[in-house]
Amino acid sequence: MVVRRPPARSRQAQILAVAAERFHRSGYHQVSMTEVAAGVGITAPALYRHFRGKPELLDRTLRLGLDELSGGLRAASTTADVGAALAAVAVGHRPLGTLVQRDARLLPPVRRAGLRRELRADVALMAGVLRAERPELGLADAELLCWSALSAGAGLSYQSAVPQPRRAERLLRELVAAILAVPLGDTSPDPRDYCPAAAPVARAQSRREELLAVAVRLFHRRGFDNVSTDQLGAAVGISGPSVYRHFESKAQLLAASLVRSRERLWHEVEGAIAVADGPGPALEAALAAYVGFARRNNDYLGAMLSETERLAASDRRAAVDFRRDFLRTWVELLCQVRPEYDAAQARIRVHALFALVNDGVRNRPYCERPDLGDCLRRLGRAVLGLPGPA
Repeated sequence: MVVRRPPARSRQAQILAVAAERFHRSGYHQVSMTEVAAGVGITAPALYRHFRGKPELLDRTLRLGLDELSGGLRAASTTADVGAALAAVAVGHRPLGTLVQRDARLLPPVRRAGLRRELRADVALMAGVLRAERPELGLADAELLCWSALSAGAGLSYQSAVPQPRRAERLLRELVAAILAVPLGDTSPDPRDYCPAAAPVARAQSRREELLAVAVRLFHRRGFDNVSTDQLGAAVGISGPSVYRHFESKAQLLAASLVRSRERLWHEVEGAIAVADGPGPALEAALAAYVGFARRNNDYLGAMLSETERLAASDRRAAVDFRRDFLRTWVELLCQVRPEYDAAQARIRVHALFALVNDGVRNRPYCERPDLGDCLRRLGRAVLGLPGPA
């Protein structure tokens, strides 16, 4: 009996599928080419015959899903078509959202810039279709809605349990339709959560607190591996070695900065829920608190997304446990408000909310809108299935 080897194209597809799943689950830095090769059942030298290294492998896994998305959007003539294209890619390429939001920044600068251009082109296609159906929308409003729809679809990446594909796709189409229908013409700034980009950072009360605040910002914007203790120290006016008077290592500083930010997030959201009168007002209060926190702490949300995999195992488990408990709070509350939702549907909706808000406060130039808080609350209500403002 002759054993036939799979053709090169089939082998490459296998490699890309395994790489996407490994990068998604463990993070780009934690996955080796040897691990990818083992997942396919080949040796590392055999893997290098198909791909020159991890950067090319990451680039190709991203392109696989993004090319399909672009093709679907180019063929779309209605917002229903747009929703179908987004939902199909979100379900068929579930790791894509995580790879775009977390790992794409590790690509070489030229490729990273190209990726951003591709996404802008996709949003322009979507906005053109949307404005044909909603001519009252200005370009900025239409593009904000389209970026939000992309983010909501990417939220499926953060589901720990694999959803039933057809059901997930149907629900995502509904979510995209709800997002693209959100009215933005009468939004207004809210002075309670208006955060100009140039606003100065309040001086921390102690050197340790200063380091925690600076660390979360630098780790988010540059990446853990690209920030030195000298840079951390210089940001608060001390030498690099002096950082070790406060933290044993850079990894401990990362862990402590994420813990401090989690504590603040929990305090604000849980506090808003605790004083609300009933599940409906509690969910509205939680939404407002989360949006307000996100606008003031977008560096934490970015670092939480991109740097959790850089934590030591015990710290990483603590971060994952917090996310699970935080998600459970929202899912249980949403199921009380909308008892027709089961836990699976509620989880998809809540993940979509988190992704939409987390991206919305970091996506320039839209994050600089003075009415962004109002916009995000309206979009949040849409994905949670809540009524809009009276």
